[in-house]
Amino acid sequence: MKTVLIVEDDLINARVFSKILTKRGGLEVKHTENVEEVMRIAQAGEADIILMDVSLSRSVYQGKSVDGIKITQMLKADPQTACLPIILVTAHAMEGDRENFLKQSGADGYISKPVVDHQQFVDQIIAMLPKDGQQ
Repeated sequence: MKTVLIVEDDLINARVFSKILTKRGGLEVKHTENVEEVMRIAQAGEADIILMDVSLSRSVYQGKSVDGIKITQMLKADPQTACLPIILVTAHAMEGDRENFLKQSGADGYISKPVVDHQQFVDQIIAMLPKDGQQ
């Protein structure tokens, strides 16, 4: 079973995403907003894909405040986690934001909140999962 790591500081959003992904997608879900834990899970290969909230308001790494863009950049810069697909999730869905966020972060995809079409949400994530045998 594939595992989705949800990096989200809003517990309601995290619960909604978890429920949709487990019920509709048949996926395993982990959730944390702790940056050290995100890095550990990614480096240990315990997640197949990451859903990354762009504006993490309380996340701190090595004493510095970081957002989802910064965490994504760190994961993409690490050869051990560079191939891990990361989908940015944000409520900041203004014209041009998608391209800016993807370019800045190096993320593989982008989903805007709120998630209205649950099946489309699941389909987008499943489509980005590494196929078995790929790393």
